Amino acid sequence: MKKISFLLILLISSLSFAQVTFTPGIRGGVNFAKFTENDGGFYNWFEASDEYWANEEKVRTSYITDFYVGAFGNIRFSKLYALQPEINYSRQGTIMKTSTQEVKSELSYLSFQAVNKFYFKNFNLHAGVSIDVLINDKNFDPYNKTNTDLGVLVGLGYDITKNFGIEVRFKKGMVSQIKTTSEDHTNLLFQTGIYYTFNTKK
Repeated sequence: MKKISFLLILLISSLSFAQVTFTPGIRGGVNFAKFTENDGGFYNWFEASDEYWANEEKVRTSYITDFYVGAFGNIRFSKLYALQPEINYSRQGTIMKTSTQEVKSELSYLSFQAVNKFYFKNFNLHAGVSIDVLINDKNFDPYNKTNTDLGVLVGLGYDITKNFGIEVRFKKGMVSQIKTTSEDHTNLLFQTGIYYTFNTKK
């Protein structure tokens, strides 16, 4: 009896592992990005405000449009769940305005993301984390800036075919990227694009 139970456990385990599939793919699309107008990021939440700049003019921000492109490996553990590591090149930035000037800052990040995907027929829900490394910038020279970011993301995808789909995502940076007057600023990012996988296994 013990031998039969042991064999059944081995059989169930082998069937479970046999269901795991790996699917490489590519993704790309349009970014709508900006900095928040006043947000210290997670490591500044408990710090006292800087009163030195209290009377200075507040900086306003608005969105810029650019693109992202990347590659992923979809590790499908079951019909309902997959873990999707990603490497993406993402062009972001912001427009920063005061009453006297307007500056468009352009930032290029290399993003390493781990995305949990939950499948419901043709739809898939996304939730994950991102580590972003600033690799290039233009018109971005504040007196206090950061070259890395830690973000959280959520999103929604739709499989049009077994290989091709569309997606939308929102990502919020958790680390202050720059400081202007009394304000800290973090990344906000909306993405919409397409993805393509290189086989038909689901």
